[in-house]
Amino acid sequence: MTSTLTWLDHDATARERSLRILALFQERESRDELGLGVVRDALADRLFPGTSTIQTRLRYMLFVPWIYSSLENEGVPAKNLPAEARKREIALVQPLLASEGADGVLGRLAGGALKRLPSSVYWAGLGAWRIRRFDGSQEDYHRIVDALYARREARERRKRHEGEELDPDPTLVTWHPRLPEPPPDFPDPVSFSLTREEADFLTDCIVTAHKDSLLAHLALHCAPAEVDFPWQHPDLAGFAPAHRELLDHARRFSDVMHGAALLYNLALAELAQRAELVDEHRSRLQAWARHLDLADLRRWSLHRLWELVLEQGRTVTQPTLGFVRNWVELALSHPGALAEHPSARALVEQREQRLKGARSRFLNARARDQWSGYAGTARLSYRWPTARSFLRDLHDGRQGR
Repeated sequence: MTSTLTWLDHDATARERSLRILALFQERESRDELGLGVVRDALADRLFPGTSTIQTRLRYMLFVPWIYSSLENEGVPAKNLPAEARKREIALVQPLLASEGADGVLGRLAGGALKRLPSSVYWAGLGAWRIRRFDGSQEDYHRIVDALYARREARERRKRHEGEELDPDPTLVTWHPRLPEPPPDFPDPVSFSLTREEADFLTDCIVTAHKDSLLAHLALHCAPAEVDFPWQHPDLAGFAPAHRELLDHARRFSDVMHGAALLYNLALAELAQRAELVDEHRSRLQAWARHLDLADLRRWSLHRLWELVLEQGRTVTQPTLGFVRNWVELALSHPGALAEHPSARALVEQREQRLKGARSRFLNARARDQWSGYAGTARLSYRWPTARSFLRDLHDGRQGR
């Protein structure tokens, strides 16, 4: 019997929260089987703020505020706002699919049944880049919009009555005041191609909000790079020392902890008696050990890694510190023997059991039956695929493509 997650249809807030939880399981990098997400996300937020692994194309950062600005201009009341916004977001799907360069359309397969709308996917990023000026959740925005209309109208009446300009009230501003205008016939036709004005606006938002990030540096100074990981960027030597340091830590963490994920899946494959998967994961673990740069790993300062994570406002628990430290020590001392090493196996199995309790795949046959065979086996790239896509869109917009 398959487990399910349900919500009451009339409870929009609970429904949206449930969808967000479900979306986490759809993100390859967010499948945090061994509790490494705090490190992954801290480094990703420093390198590529405002991004997430389920974002696709950059122009959604404009589509969403264009839709909500039009709803506000029409005075759509709070009771109708979620449904009307959904209708307009769904209306983007077919025009985008019909356009050139349609890769990354949210709703390509689901169409009108799309559950995770672009506004939900991009809401946090819009806030991080200060395109969204309303400081609250999407549910909060939907709930208070009537009060917002009333406050704006009261301000206009006061201005007319007093006959003079009033001091700006930032609490009445929901979207960036210099947001470019949408195309005349938006949303049909529409494409992911940015205009030069739009590309310049988005670049300015990134740089203004996060001038010290690698994302800002790449947006300003580098051509798009079709590499798999950010530390493979051809302009790496020209990055600021702080960026190179972050990438060194990100690369080492990705390299060494990949082995723990492979051992986790190998142990599950053995327990599930899936012979083909056992052979595959054992082979991948052996290849990982052969390519692990032990000399580079010995130079790595875990203490400095934790400093960088803490600087981002994250909390790393003692069990997480211990798990990473112990795995690194095992990788340095027994890299080619970890597949059979009892301490390595115990470390990985106990870590997962501590995190999941009764839902551990090692303890719960039903949870194990739902295992895909490849839980968290993708190497950490810290949202680089999303950043790479965004940077390509920015570059093409500036080039008028």
